[in-house]
Amino acid sequence: MLSPVDRTYSFGDWLIDCQRRELRYNDVTVPIGSRAFEILDKLVGSAGLLVTKDDLIGSVWSGLTVEDNTLQVHISAVRKALGEDRNLLKTISGRGYTLAGAWRSGHLDHLKAALVTVPADAPFSSNLPSIRAPLIGREDCLSQLADVLSAYRAVTLVGPGGIGKTKLAIELARNAASSFNDSVALVELATLQDAALAASACARALKLASNGKEVSAASIAQAIGTRRLLLVLDNCEHVIEAAAHIASAVLRYCPNVTVLATSREGLRIDGEYVAAIPALSVRRPDMHEPDLLLRESAVQLFVARTRALRASFVAGAEELRKIAAICRRLDGIPLALEFAAARAVNLGVDTVLLRLDRRFELLNGGRRDQLPRHQTLRATLDWSYDLLPAAEQKLLCQLAMFPAGFTLDGAGAMMDDTVARSDVVETLFNLVGKSLVSLDPSFEGRWRLLESTRAYALEKLAEAGLVEQAARRHAGFLRQIIAPLGDASPAPDDSPVSRGKSETCMRRSIGRFRPMAIPRLALS
Repeated sequence: MLSPVDRTYSFGDWLIDCQRRELRYNDVTVPIGSRAFEILDKLVGSAGLLVTKDDLIGSVWSGLTVEDNTLQVHISAVRKALGEDRNLLKTISGRGYTLAGAWRSGHLDHLKAALVTVPADAPFSSNLPSIRAPLIGREDCLSQLADVLSAYRAVTLVGPGGIGKTKLAIELARNAASSFNDSVALVELATLQDAALAASACARALKLASNGKEVSAASIAQAIGTRRLLLVLDNCEHVIEAAAHIASAVLRYCPNVTVLATSREGLRIDGEYVAAIPALSVRRPDMHEPDLLLRESAVQLFVARTRALRASFVAGAEELRKIAAICRRLDGIPLALEFAAARAVNLGVDTVLLRLDRRFELLNGGRRDQLPRHQTLRATLDWSYDLLPAAEQKLLCQLAMFPAGFTLDGAGAMMDDTVARSDVVETLFNLVGKSLVSLDPSFEGRWRLLESTRAYALEKLAEAGLVEQAARRHAGFLRQIIAPLGDASPAPDDSPVSRGKSETCMRRSIGRFRPMAIPRLALS
């Protein structure tokens, strides 16, 4: 028979170690007060039977007079420690409490060892790549992020594909390494096919020894312990749940660890700071002075990448204006600009600018050492699109019908009548969170798609044979906006002739306004 001191109880991932007076989940100690642990000990030792309030008070507060509300405070502490499994502790109204679950008793020596082990005093070494590339136009961004990283323990860099999150994170980590005793672990998640492999990838990056058992987020946190570390989780979007669990466990149990993540959406964990990475800067279309154009980071990147491939490249005033136009058309996205610069070396700036309407055929000259999804513009967008659930794919494609942005009413008008407005709001919220839709800074309450994203979504709409349907919904929405302005007539019937007349009238009405006026009217 086991002595009371040696008693242990296990159920699922939970362990109650009576010798050490510890509650553990997945081999990680969960904070719990002394009185709360004694309550838990009494309940688990009763093998699921009812323990009355008087029995608990008599066992935990022997010889003391304690009121029911004191007991309730510590019962709440037990439930808090159990977290998502708080329902294991059940209240029998007016009588007492029971602890549910098939808890097995045993001896500490028979417990599983930690899944991942490492000498407690061993520092982590840095595995950042040795090759450094200049971050053109990111100096201010890097400085601001350094301040953020010093103030928050969890920072996630978010943005659309090709915005440069990985390069920025690596440079940020390199600059911050000295604050972590040069202990920086870069976990590259991009090539993982299964989210279940994320914890193993993290263990490999940390060079943790394994005893052959399955690696978990909790076991990684236990192995790190109190060591100082900057943990960089790169390309989390396709394994977002697993990455969030790893980050959350490490932040909870490792007081000297900071997590820096890159993803197309936030991890959505407690204490996270989400930093949206902006595109490179581009001048307005009416700015033509060469000196001003050369100050824009998008133009600087284009010129630098072109010169790297053709040292003799020199951009004159006219060529700089065309380069600025290319940068605007590509929304200042660094990866797209690199594709365009590579094409400009062989085809010329004029040809690149003229062929941007067929950008997915043109912009496919990625470096061979890049990830497959970064070797063509289409592959970059395929990656983001394929991660979306069907409802988000559908709305994204429908929104592509708006050439200059849209309001929430516009988004709702593009969906079936069977789709509730709340569902449209939620879906739009998700697309914004995943960096596929962005707020339009020009108008309050309006959103827009990047030009490349819109071109891609229109292709998907055409592939599905839904362009005509989407165009009619778009036309109907615009007709509702324009009709009150004058020349309004009763809504036409749905016959082909009536539809044709209505749409002709609508196009004439639209022509009376500046292109940006329609979104303004949509706000009313």
